[in-house]
Amino acid sequence: MITKNLVFRGTAAAVLALTVAASTTPVQAAGHADLRPVVEGLTGPDGAPGALAEVNGRGGRRVATSGVADVRTGTPVDPRSHFRIGSLTKPFVATVVLQLVGEGRIKLDVPVERYLPGVVRGADNDGREITVRQLLQHRSGLPDILKHLPPLDVLKDPLRHWEARELVDIALRHPREFVPGKSWGYSSTNYLLAGMIIERVTGRSYGKEIKRRIIVPLGLDDTIVPSDDPDIPGPHPQGYVRPESDLVDITRLNPTVAGAGGGMISSASDINRFLAALLRGRLLKPPQLREMMDARDTGRPSGSKYGLGLQWFPAKACGEGFWGHNGDMLGFSVRAGATTDGRQATVMVNLNPGGGPALDDAMEKALPTALCRN
Repeated sequence: MITKNLVFRGTAAAVLALTVAASTTPVQAAGHADLRPVVEGLTGPDGAPGALAEVNGRGGRRVATSGVADVRTGTPVDPRSHFRIGSLTKPFVATVVLQLVGEGRIKLDVPVERYLPGVVRGADNDGREITVRQLLQHRSGLPDILKHLPPLDVLKDPLRHWEARELVDIALRHPREFVPGKSWGYSSTNYLLAGMIIERVTGRSYGKEIKRRIIVPLGLDDTIVPSDDPDIPGPHPQGYVRPESDLVDITRLNPTVAGAGGGMISSASDINRFLAALLRGRLLKPPQLREMMDARDTGRPSGSKYGLGLQWFPAKACGEGFWGHNGDMLGFSVRAGATTDGRQATVMVNLNPGGGPALDDAMEKALPTALCRN
């Protein structure tokens, strides 16, 4: 959620957390043999300190880890690890919105203005011209908060509380990217607003609604929507950024800086369970699940398509492709996907940003490899 277009400087990063040596020797990959090459490829030269991959499918649950959870102690990555999931928060938020659609409390094709009067104003942005559907599908044209939040505002005070409206207002000072509905452009501003709509309609925060409607019914014991708590509960790797040549520990971070666009914490097991339940129709009525999976081209070279909070990725090894979402947050990068025939996979590394193109490429290949070939 909050790593796009971030530029770090050594002096700013120094105030964030303890700087530690970047050179570490990853421990040998552990876990299921057929997944070891996946995680080993993420912790090699120029890779992350640690990695985890978990697959659920016909062969049952399989998990593999590589590298270290903490570069100071050399502790290996725990297969039960909890971590920040970044924009994988978006499918949870979209699911709650669509549940409310199924209950007749939200309409997808009415203006955002109906639910948030006067909120979407600034430059040429206007909530009277943008629908709820366009928010969930990133077709609103709204400027992305990730492009306009000054990095030093986060780096100087990682424990600072941020209000969703405050973040939205920062984004709305800037012109829209395109006329609503005329193109596609990823913007976390959309989901900050979706979270605000949930609160306006239900009288409860988006986090409380996610817990009540998804976390508790599915028994996702490793999943939380934290408020101001900067800590990650349970077994977890440290999260790192690499501003220059050294790693910087940024595990402790106030998640309100990401909010409904990327503030959640979960585990690979819970993410896989959520995606399985979602695609099996346990969380949404058939009409709303069809709406979620009505995906439009993103224009990206990968050929991916985006539905309502859920993305479709082409992958020949998985038949035509699979459904899922990426999740990037300071300290962690996560990829998760699921097929309609009952396979799910989640891959995590504890470095973001700072891995460079090599790690980015390895992450994009790791998920389809784990999901489709194992």
